[in-house]
Amino acid sequence: MTKSSRQSTGIARLDQALGGGLIPGTLTVVMGATGIGKTQLGVSYCHAGTTQEGESGIIFDLTTRGDSQNQLEYAERMCSWTMRQRQLIDRIDPAIVWDRDAIRSDYLHVFHRGGRRVTIGDMEPEQWQEFKADLMRRLDQTIAFFYGNFVHGVRRAVIDGVEPTEKAADSFQFHLFDYIYHQILRKDHDWLARDLFRVHFRSQQEVVDRNPYDCQDVGAMLLYTSHEVMLDDLIARPIQSGDVLSNANTIIMLGRTRDGNKIGRSMYVAKHRGSACDDLILPYQITERGIEFE
Repeated sequence: MTKSSRQSTGIARLDQALGGGLIPGTLTVVMGATGIGKTQLGVSYCHAGTTQEGESGIIFDLTTRGDSQNQLEYAERMCSWTMRQRQLIDRIDPAIVWDRDAIRSDYLHVFHRGGRRVTIGDMEPEQWQEFKADLMRRLDQTIAFFYGNFVHGVRRAVIDGVEPTEKAADSFQFHLFDYIYHQILRKDHDWLARDLFRVHFRSQQEVVDRNPYDCQDVGAMLLYTSHEVMLDDLIARPIQSGDVLSNANTIIMLGRTRDGNKIGRSMYVAKHRGSACDDLILPYQITERGIEFE
């Protein structure tokens, strides 16, 4: 794939609204309330990689409620795609990374917090320190998941399960997403390999050099659950400096609309740098096949 190529979302009408698709090497934020269709869009985008790059994309699930966002079920129903779930292990063996059958996976859910959302304000200082230590232990698993897939041809990643908070600074999920985006997804492959292999890097360097990839070919999509439910409220939402939306190349908003006594769903491309895009509000439905435009 060249850097000028567009990545299909897997939904032809949305690709048309985006001037041909999403731009690799940039961040797309898909935002809307729970149940509006964000995960279905993320699954569609990932599965489209099978046709376009020869490899499906990957989903990293940040939800802390103890359950997933039903990505595996949606993939099976929408695309007949049986996603390979990565299991957490105690130790990363460098040899696993180069074994496609051992490392290639589609989905990783790293947190299980007993059914409650976790923000910094939810915890006492000692609990927050304990959580940060647990987070650091999981970062090796996270790096191995992304790097191990990228060296085997994956070129699109979805981060799901980001829950709303009053302030982004209160959310550990935004802190972790910021790390993943800047220190994993946008990091040169050899420097990311150093972070993963650490003291073993020198013994692995020859293999690292034989398996390069360009991080600017990787598309990133963040699925962000908003407080706002109605599309009009999402469109009117102010973007503050430092907000993840201010750094996104593309923003796709999904929300409820009301026409008299009828409530529906509609989508709006609020921002898309790099090409002209439709300025239309696009009504859609969620079916067994995922998002379908009316």
